[in-house]
Amino acid sequence: MHLFDELKIRGVTLRNRIVVSPMCQYSSADGFATDWHLVHLGSRAVGGAAAVITEATAVTAEGRISPVDLGIWKDAHIEPLARVARFVRGQGAAPGVQLAHAGRKASVRRPWEGGGAVADADGGWTPVAPSAIAFEERYRTPKELDEQGIRGIVEAFAAAAGRAKQAGFQLVEVHAAHGYLIHEFLSPLSNRRTDAYGGSFENRTRFAREVVAAVRRVWPGELPLFVRISATDWVDGGWNPDQSVELAKQLKHLGADLIDCSSGGTAPNAKIPMGPGYQTPFAEKIRREAEIMTGAVGMITDAKQADAIVSEGKADVVLLAREFLRQPYWPIHAAGELAKEIAWSAQYLRAAPQGTRSR
Repeated sequence: MHLFDELKIRGVTLRNRIVVSPMCQYSSADGFATDWHLVHLGSRAVGGAAAVITEATAVTAEGRISPVDLGIWKDAHIEPLARVARFVRGQGAAPGVQLAHAGRKASVRRPWEGGGAVADADGGWTPVAPSAIAFEERYRTPKELDEQGIRGIVEAFAAAAGRAKQAGFQLVEVHAAHGYLIHEFLSPLSNRRTDAYGGSFENRTRFAREVVAAVRRVWPGELPLFVRISATDWVDGGWNPDQSVELAKQLKHLGADLIDCSSGGTAPNAKIPMGPGYQTPFAEKIRREAEIMTGAVGMITDAKQADAIVSEGKADVVLLAREFLRQPYWPIHAAGELAKEIAWSAQYLRAAPQGTRSR
Protein backbone atom coordinates (compact mmCIF):
# COMPACT_ATOMS: atom_id res chain seq x y z
CA MET A 1 0.00 0.00 0.00
CA HIS A 2 1.60 3.22 -1.19
CA LEU A 3 0.64 6.82 -1.91
CA PHE A 4 0.07 6.17 -5.61
CA ASP A 5 -1.88 2.95 -5.25
CA GLU A 6 -5.56 3.02 -6.16
CA LEU A 7 -8.18 2.83 -3.40
CA LYS A 8 -11.68 1.46 -3.96
CA ILE A 9 -14.36 2.79 -1.62
CA ARG A 10 -17.78 1.35 -2.40
CA GLY A 11 -18.31 2.00 -6.12
CA VAL A 12 -15.67 4.71 -6.49
CA THR A 13 -12.02 4.00 -7.26
CA LEU A 14 -9.60 6.74 -6.27
CA ARG A 15 -6.60 6.87 -8.62
CA ASN A 16 -4.21 7.46 -5.70
CA ARG A 17 -4.36 8.28 -1.99
CA ILE A 18 -4.07 12.09 -2.26
CA VAL A 19 -7.15 14.18 -1.43
CA VAL A 20 -7.67 17.94 -1.60
CA SER A 21 -8.86 18.96 1.85
CA PRO A 22 -11.82 21.36 2.14
CA MET A 23 -10.56 24.95 2.30
CA CYS A 24 -12.88 27.93 2.73
CA GLN A 25 -12.56 30.47 -0.07
CA TYR A 26 -15.01 33.14 1.19
CA SER A 27 -15.89 33.95 -2.41
CA SER A 28 -19.62 33.27 -2.79
CA ALA A 29 -22.70 35.45 -2.98
CA ASP A 30 -25.84 33.94 -1.45
CA GLY A 31 -24.05 30.58 -1.35
CA PHE A 32 -23.53 30.24 -5.10
CA ALA A 33 -20.40 28.64 -6.55
CA THR A 34 -18.55 30.99 -8.91
CA ASP A 35 -15.81 30.92 -11.52
CA TRP A 36 -13.35 31.10 -8.62
CA HIS A 37 -14.55 27.74 -7.31
CA LEU A 38 -14.38 26.18 -10.77
CA VAL A 39 -10.78 27.27 -11.28
CA HIS A 40 -9.64 26.68 -7.69
CA LEU A 41 -11.06 23.16 -7.44
CA GLY A 42 -10.60 22.27 -11.10
CA SER A 43 -6.90 23.07 -11.13
CA ARG A 44 -6.27 20.64 -8.26
CA ALA A 45 -8.00 17.91 -10.26
CA VAL A 46 -5.77 18.71 -13.25
CA GLY A 47 -2.84 18.47 -10.83
CA GLY A 48 -3.46 14.78 -10.17
CA ALA A 49 -5.37 14.59 -6.87
CA ALA A 50 -7.59 11.54 -6.46
CA ALA A 51 -10.47 13.46 -4.90
CA VAL A 52 -11.22 17.16 -4.62
CA ILE A 53 -13.56 18.24 -1.82
CA THR A 54 -15.30 21.61 -1.74
CA GLU A 55 -14.98 23.97 1.17
CA ALA A 56 -17.50 23.76 4.02
CA THR A 57 -20.77 24.02 2.09
CA ALA A 58 -23.62 25.21 4.28
CA VAL A 59 -26.80 23.16 4.55
CA THR A 60 -28.74 26.23 5.77
CA ALA A 61 -28.16 29.93 5.25
CA GLU A 62 -27.56 30.45 8.98
CA GLY A 63 -25.07 27.58 8.89
CA ARG A 64 -22.51 29.57 6.90
CA ILE A 65 -19.33 30.62 8.63
CA SER A 66 -19.49 33.97 6.84
CA PRO A 67 -22.00 35.66 4.53
CA VAL A 68 -19.72 34.79 1.59
CA ASP A 69 -19.51 31.03 2.17
CA LEU A 70 -20.54 28.34 -0.29
CA GLY A 71 -24.02 26.86 0.18
CA ILE A 72 -26.22 23.95 -0.82
CA TRP A 73 -29.43 24.86 1.02
CA LYS A 74 -31.58 25.50 -2.06
CA ASP A 75 -32.07 23.88 -5.43
CA ALA A 76 -30.74 26.92 -7.28
CA HIS A 77 -27.29 26.06 -5.90
CA ILE A 78 -27.20 22.74 -7.75
CA GLU A 79 -26.19 23.75 -11.27
CA PRO A 80 -23.21 25.99 -10.35
CA LEU A 81 -21.93 23.15 -8.18
CA ALA A 82 -22.65 20.63 -10.94
CA ARG A 83 -20.42 22.66 -13.27
CA VAL A 84 -17.55 22.21 -10.80
CA ALA A 85 -18.27 18.51 -10.27
CA ARG A 86 -18.38 17.82 -14.02
CA PHE A 87 -15.02 19.44 -14.62
CA VAL A 88 -13.32 17.73 -11.67
CA ARG A 89 -14.64 14.34 -12.72
CA GLY A 90 -13.59 15.02 -16.32
CA GLN A 91 -10.00 15.32 -15.11
CA GLY A 92 -10.08 11.89 -13.48
CA ALA A 93 -10.66 12.99 -9.89
CA ALA A 94 -13.65 12.21 -7.68
CA PRO A 95 -15.59 15.41 -6.90
CA GLY A 96 -16.61 15.69 -3.27
CA VAL A 97 -18.63 18.15 -1.21
CA GLN A 98 -18.31 18.86 2.49
CA LEU A 99 -21.72 19.38 4.10
CA ALA A 100 -21.47 21.78 7.00
CA HIS A 101 -23.19 23.91 9.61
CA ALA A 102 -21.06 26.45 11.50
CA GLY A 103 -23.20 26.58 14.65
CA ARG A 104 -22.01 29.22 17.12
CA LYS A 105 -19.02 30.09 14.89
CA ALA A 106 -21.32 31.47 12.17
CA SER A 107 -21.83 35.06 11.04
CA VAL A 108 -18.19 36.19 11.11
CA ARG A 109 -16.12 38.30 8.76
CA ARG A 110 -13.59 36.84 6.35
CA PRO A 111 -10.13 36.21 7.88
CA TRP A 112 -8.50 38.90 5.76
CA GLU A 113 -11.12 41.34 7.07
CA GLY A 114 -10.10 40.60 10.64
CA GLY A 115 -12.71 38.02 11.63
CA GLY A 116 -15.18 38.75 14.41
CA ALA A 117 -18.96 38.98 14.32
CA VAL A 118 -20.82 40.48 11.38
CA ALA A 119 -23.51 42.99 12.37
CA ASP A 120 -27.08 42.53 11.17
CA ALA A 121 -26.76 45.72 9.12
CA ASP A 122 -23.86 44.11 7.24
CA GLY A 123 -25.67 40.85 6.52
CA GLY A 124 -25.04 39.06 9.80
CA TRP A 125 -27.42 36.91 11.86
CA THR A 126 -27.82 35.26 15.26
CA PRO A 127 -26.14 31.83 15.21
CA VAL A 128 -27.60 28.67 16.73
CA ALA A 129 -25.83 26.12 18.93
CA PRO A 130 -26.46 23.33 21.43
CA SER A 131 -26.02 25.85 24.26
CA ALA A 132 -26.12 29.64 24.46
CA ILE A 133 -22.36 29.99 24.93
CA ALA A 134 -20.31 32.24 22.66
CA PHE A 135 -17.09 30.82 21.23
CA GLU A 136 -15.21 33.89 22.44
CA GLU A 137 -15.90 37.55 23.12
CA ARG A 138 -15.66 38.63 19.46
CA TYR A 139 -18.37 36.13 18.49
CA ARG A 140 -22.11 36.44 19.00
CA THR A 141 -23.89 34.58 21.74
CA PRO A 142 -25.88 31.89 19.92
CA LYS A 143 -29.48 30.89 20.39
CA GLU A 144 -29.87 27.46 21.99
CA LEU A 145 -31.54 25.02 19.62
CA ASP A 146 -34.72 23.31 20.72
CA GLU A 147 -35.49 19.77 19.58
CA GLN A 148 -37.59 21.00 16.67
CA GLY A 149 -34.66 23.12 15.51
CA ILE A 150 -32.33 20.13 15.80
CA ARG A 151 -34.65 17.98 13.70
CA GLY A 152 -34.82 20.73 11.10
CA ILE A 153 -31.04 20.79 10.74
CA VAL A 154 -30.85 17.00 10.46
CA GLU A 155 -33.38 17.25 7.64
CA ALA A 156 -31.34 20.05 6.07
CA PHE A 157 -28.25 17.82 5.96
CA ALA A 158 -30.28 15.09 4.26
CA ALA A 159 -31.76 17.54 1.74
CA ALA A 160 -28.27 18.87 1.02
CA ALA A 161 -27.04 15.33 0.35
CA GLY A 162 -29.87 14.92 -2.15
CA ARG A 163 -28.77 18.09 -3.93
CA ALA A 164 -25.16 16.87 -3.90
CA LYS A 165 -26.33 13.72 -5.67
CA GLN A 166 -28.15 15.80 -8.30
CA ALA A 167 -25.04 17.92 -8.79
CA GLY A 168 -22.99 14.83 -9.65
CA PHE A 169 -20.68 14.62 -6.66
CA GLN A 170 -19.15 11.20 -6.01
CA LEU A 171 -18.51 11.57 -2.29
CA VAL A 172 -19.87 13.62 0.57
CA GLU A 173 -18.12 14.53 3.79
CA VAL A 174 -20.08 15.48 6.89
CA HIS A 175 -18.22 18.24 8.75
CA ALA A 176 -18.21 17.31 12.43
CA ALA A 177 -14.97 19.07 13.37
CA HIS A 178 -13.31 22.41 14.15
CA GLY A 179 -15.83 23.69 16.69
CA TYR A 180 -18.72 23.85 14.24
CA LEU A 181 -22.23 22.66 15.05
CA ILE A 182 -21.83 18.87 15.17
CA HIS A 183 -18.57 19.17 17.09
CA GLU A 184 -20.28 21.62 19.46
CA PHE A 185 -22.76 18.89 20.38
CA LEU A 186 -19.95 16.34 20.84
CA SER A 187 -17.81 18.41 23.19
CA PRO A 188 -18.76 19.01 26.84
CA LEU A 189 -16.94 22.34 26.53
CA SER A 190 -19.70 23.69 24.28
CA ASN A 191 -22.63 21.40 25.11
CA ARG A 192 -24.24 22.07 28.50
CA ARG A 193 -27.63 20.59 27.65
CA THR A 194 -29.55 18.38 30.07
CA ASP A 195 -31.93 16.80 27.57
CA ALA A 196 -31.46 13.87 25.15
CA TYR A 197 -28.70 15.79 23.33
CA GLY A 198 -26.46 16.60 26.29
CA GLY A 199 -24.68 15.13 29.28
CA SER A 200 -23.64 11.55 28.59
CA PHE A 201 -21.48 10.40 25.69
CA GLU A 202 -24.53 8.70 24.19
CA ASN A 203 -26.52 11.91 24.30
CA ARG A 204 -23.74 14.22 23.07
CA THR A 205 -23.13 11.97 20.06
CA ARG A 206 -26.84 11.66 19.21
CA PHE A 207 -26.91 14.63 16.82
CA ALA A 208 -23.84 13.39 14.92
CA ARG A 209 -25.39 9.94 14.59
CA GLU A 210 -28.70 11.36 13.41
CA VAL A 211 -27.02 13.53 10.78
CA VAL A 212 -24.85 10.71 9.41
CA ALA A 213 -27.78 8.29 9.35
CA ALA A 214 -29.99 10.83 7.56
CA VAL A 215 -27.31 11.58 4.97
CA ARG A 216 -26.61 7.89 4.39
CA ARG A 217 -30.30 7.21 3.77
CA VAL A 218 -30.31 9.77 0.96
CA TRP A 219 -26.79 9.30 -0.38
CA PRO A 220 -26.51 6.44 -2.92
CA GLY A 221 -25.24 3.17 -1.51
CA GLU A 222 -22.52 2.91 -4.15
CA LEU A 223 -20.97 6.27 -3.18
CA PRO A 224 -18.59 6.97 -0.25
CA LEU A 225 -19.46 8.92 2.88
CA PHE A 226 -16.65 10.58 4.84
CA VAL A 227 -16.94 12.25 8.24
CA ARG A 228 -14.42 14.85 9.39
CA ILE A 229 -13.97 14.97 13.16
CA SER A 230 -11.75 16.80 15.59
CA ALA A 231 -10.18 13.84 17.35
CA THR A 232 -9.38 15.98 20.41
CA ASP A 233 -10.19 19.42 21.77
CA TRP A 234 -6.64 19.66 23.17
CA VAL A 235 -8.23 20.75 26.48
CA ASP A 236 -8.61 18.73 29.69
CA GLY A 237 -12.22 17.72 30.15
CA GLY A 238 -13.02 18.15 26.47
CA TRP A 239 -13.56 15.72 23.61
CA ASN A 240 -10.66 13.24 23.39
CA PRO A 241 -9.18 10.51 21.15
CA ASP A 242 -10.77 7.61 23.05
CA GLN A 243 -14.21 9.16 22.54
CA SER A 244 -13.34 9.63 18.87
CA VAL A 245 -12.67 5.91 18.54
CA GLU A 246 -16.04 5.08 20.05
CA LEU A 247 -17.81 7.59 17.82
CA ALA A 248 -16.04 6.18 14.76
CA LYS A 249 -17.30 2.69 15.62
CA GLN A 250 -20.86 4.00 15.77
CA LEU A 251 -20.57 5.96 12.54
CA LYS A 252 -19.14 2.92 10.76
CA HIS A 253 -22.29 0.98 11.61
CA LEU A 254 -24.37 3.88 10.26
CA GLY A 255 -22.66 3.70 6.88
CA ALA A 256 -19.68 6.03 7.17
CA ASP A 257 -16.73 4.77 5.14
CA LEU A 258 -13.82 6.97 6.24
CA ILE A 259 -13.02 9.20 9.20
CA ASP A 260 -11.09 12.33 8.26
CA CYS A 261 -9.04 13.00 11.39
CA SER A 262 -8.41 16.63 12.28
CA SER A 263 -8.41 18.27 15.73
CA GLY A 264 -9.21 21.36 17.78
CA GLY A 265 -11.49 24.28 17.05
CA THR A 266 -13.95 24.31 19.91
CA ALA A 267 -11.80 26.04 22.54
CA PRO A 268 -10.01 29.32 21.79
CA ASN A 269 -7.53 28.69 24.61
CA ALA A 270 -6.40 25.25 23.38
CA LYS A 271 -2.62 24.72 23.27
CA ILE A 272 -2.01 22.71 20.11
CA PRO A 273 1.46 21.19 19.61
CA MET A 274 1.60 21.82 15.89
CA GLY A 275 4.30 20.23 13.76
CA PRO A 276 4.68 18.06 10.64
CA GLY A 277 2.00 15.35 10.65
CA TYR A 278 0.92 16.26 14.19
CA GLN A 279 -2.59 14.84 13.71
CA THR A 280 -1.54 11.61 11.99
CA PRO A 281 -1.44 9.61 15.27
CA PHE A 282 -5.18 10.18 15.61
CA ALA A 283 -5.80 8.70 12.18
CA GLU A 284 -3.62 5.72 13.08
CA LYS A 285 -5.39 5.13 16.41
CA ILE A 286 -8.90 5.36 14.98
CA ARG A 287 -7.99 3.18 11.99
CA ARG A 288 -6.58 0.50 14.27
CA GLU A 289 -9.10 0.57 17.11
CA ALA A 290 -12.33 1.35 15.25
CA GLU A 291 -11.37 -0.75 12.19
CA ILE A 292 -12.46 1.90 9.73
CA MET A 293 -10.61 3.71 6.96
CA THR A 294 -9.10 7.03 7.97
CA GLY A 295 -7.58 10.12 6.43
CA ALA A 296 -4.61 11.98 7.87
CA VAL A 297 -4.53 15.76 7.60
CA GLY A 298 -2.42 18.55 9.04
CA MET A 299 0.99 19.84 7.99
CA ILE A 300 1.58 17.08 5.45
CA THR A 301 3.82 18.70 2.86
CA ASP A 302 6.48 16.23 1.72
CA ALA A 303 6.06 13.33 -0.73
CA LYS A 304 8.08 10.87 1.36
CA GLN A 305 6.21 11.90 4.49
CA ALA A 306 2.85 11.32 2.78
CA ASP A 307 3.95 7.98 1.32
CA ALA A 308 5.16 6.79 4.72
CA ILE A 309 1.81 7.61 6.32
CA VAL A 310 0.05 5.35 3.84
CA SER A 311 2.68 2.63 3.51
CA GLU A 312 3.04 2.26 7.28
CA GLY A 313 -0.72 1.83 7.68
CA LYS A 314 -1.28 5.03 9.63
CA ALA A 315 -4.06 6.17 7.30
CA ASP A 316 -5.66 5.15 4.02
CA VAL A 317 -5.49 8.61 2.42
CA VAL A 318 -3.72 11.88 3.09
CA LEU A 319 -5.54 15.19 2.81
CA LEU A 320 -3.52 18.28 1.98
CA ALA A 321 -4.75 21.84 2.39
CA ARG A 322 -2.19 24.66 2.54
CA GLU A 323 0.28 22.69 0.45
CA PHE A 324 -2.33 22.54 -2.33
CA LEU A 325 -2.73 26.31 -2.07
CA ARG A 326 0.99 26.65 -2.60
CA GLN A 327 1.18 24.00 -5.31
CA PRO A 328 -1.98 22.88 -7.17
CA TYR A 329 0.07 20.22 -9.01
CA TRP A 330 1.58 18.69 -5.88
CA PRO A 331 0.71 15.08 -6.87
CA ILE A 332 2.63 15.41 -10.15
CA HIS A 333 5.73 16.61 -8.32
CA ALA A 334 5.31 13.98 -5.59
CA ALA A 335 5.11 11.22 -8.20
CA GLY A 336 8.37 12.43 -9.72
CA GLU A 337 10.08 12.48 -6.34
CA LEU A 338 8.88 8.96 -5.54
CA ALA A 339 9.61 7.64 -9.05
CA LYS A 340 5.96 6.72 -9.57
CA GLU A 341 3.91 7.03 -12.73
CA ILE A 342 1.07 9.52 -12.88
CA ALA A 343 -1.07 10.48 -15.85
CA TRP A 344 -0.91 14.07 -17.09
CA SER A 345 -3.68 16.01 -18.74
CA ALA A 346 -3.16 15.81 -22.50
CA GLN A 347 -3.06 19.60 -22.73
CA TYR A 348 0.02 19.68 -20.47
CA LEU A 349 1.73 16.56 -21.78
CA ARG A 350 4.43 18.49 -23.66
CA ALA A 351 5.86 19.53 -20.29
CA ALA A 352 5.88 16.00 -18.86
CA PRO A 353 8.89 13.70 -18.57
CA GLN A 354 9.45 11.54 -21.66
CA GLY A 355 7.23 8.49 -21.71
CA THR A 356 4.54 9.96 -19.42
CA ARG A 357 1.05 8.92 -20.44
CA SER A 358 -1.92 11.26 -20.79
CA ARG A 359 -5.39 10.83 -19.45
